[in-house]
Amino acid sequence: MTALNHTGVSHTVFRLLGIPGLEDQHMWISIPFFISYAIALLGNSLLIFIILTKRSLHEPMYLFLSMLAGADVVLSMCTVPQALAIFWFHAEEISLNRCIAQVFFLTSTFMSESGILLVMAFDRYIAICYPLRYTAILTHVLIGKIGAIIFLRSYGTVFPVIFLLKRLTFCKSNTIPNTTCKHIVLAKISCNDIRVNIWYGFFVLMSTLVLDVVLIFVSYMLILRAVFHIPSRDARHKALNTCGSHICVIILFYGPGIFSVLTQRFGRHIALHIHVLLANVYTLIPPMLNPIIYGIKTKQIRDLVVCCFQSRNDFNNRN
Repeated sequence: MTALNHTGVSHTVFRLLGIPGLEDQHMWISIPFFISYAIALLGNSLLIFIILTKRSLHEPMYLFLSMLAGADVVLSMCTVPQALAIFWFHAEEISLNRCIAQVFFLTSTFMSESGILLVMAFDRYIAICYPLRYTAILTHVLIGKIGAIIFLRSYGTVFPVIFLLKRLTFCKSNTIPNTTCKHIVLAKISCNDIRVNIWYGFFVLMSTLVLDVVLIFVSYMLILRAVFHIPSRDARHKALNTCGSHICVIILFYGPGIFSVLTQRFGRHIALHIHVLLANVYTLIPPMLNPIIYGIKTKQIRDLVVCCFQSRNDFNNRN
């Protein structure tokens, strides 16, 4: 190790270990990974197709939902194929540039999802508090601008991480005990002072995820205040029901991530493979369940999905 430090050798190829300690179980672990990946791709692709091809769904709520589905597809593709390659083909090697690219796209997509969930909360606030002005406020032009802002915020905030990782010298080790590359995990195996990386990671967390959670909470406080001022019980129930899917998705998105961070911070006695499995949960479960939740709880989407499959079955029967 000392020789490496003196010679200035820096690793450019790393080994992703998958689930450390459970290497002999990788083939079995790959089954839920593959199933969740297939459901996420099929479900979200179908959701995007239905929303974009049916003019009746060209409303703000559904357009934001198509953005969320697109982010779910990217999030799944950033992580699961790499994990499956490790489980099935022992393809553990990854170059530094590819590793940094994975950090960039994984983190920025995660931030994009958080931003989309925030604007979906804003959408529900407008729909319930200002129903008569809903379409006048959330025009297609404004929705396009909101989508661009979410994209620029996410990718612009994470972009400096590329240079923060590029400046490091990786002379300690070239093994990463995970299925994917993560910013701080990669920084920790370098020989440099990584305080800048840690503080910038904290800034990104506070300025995106934490801020989004606070604003979502404020939005729902305003929504609840407006709902409980509605005199009709049926109208109150209908208004709250329109938020049900979004609340479920919020819990699925932030819940596993918060739990994973807490276990990493306070669960030092917990086995490493548990930490890695928990870290994979928030990139597996939300993309898989989001289209199912919206498909079940949103009548318009549910009816169109059923119609699509019935039409296909009728076509197959005629042939």
